[in-house]
Amino acid sequence: MHITRLDQAPEYVAPNHNDMQCLRLQGREAGPAVQLWMGMLILKPGGHTALDGSPIEKHYVVLQGELTLVSELDGIESREVLRTFDSCRYAPGEKRQIINHSQQEARILLAMPFEPPAA
Repeated sequence: MHITRLDQAPEYVAPNHNDMQCLRLQGREAGPAVQLWMGMLILKPGGHTALDGSPIEKHYVVLQGELTLVSELDGIESREVLRTFDSCRYAPGEKRQIINHSQQEARILLAMPFEPPAA
């Protein structure tokens, strides 16, 4: 068993993540993991990511607050508002953006594999 206390979770810098704190909860520099790592994103009011794609799928669970999630796949854009305990999966290659339009801090649990799926 490997435990990471929230107050000891290593902070990391993710490109194109603005006005947010990124914490590693399991995997990478937070400790051993074989297939996936988990993190927490803490978005200040107005915090957001760029609309970017990734070859790795991503799973999000809103732990606190309200967020707008944007998706673009095959040129089709969609927007959804997620609230506490709502979740979302972004497919490999799907562009994604997260925006905190509210006046309250929001928190997201992020889980994703280390590597993209084998071709």
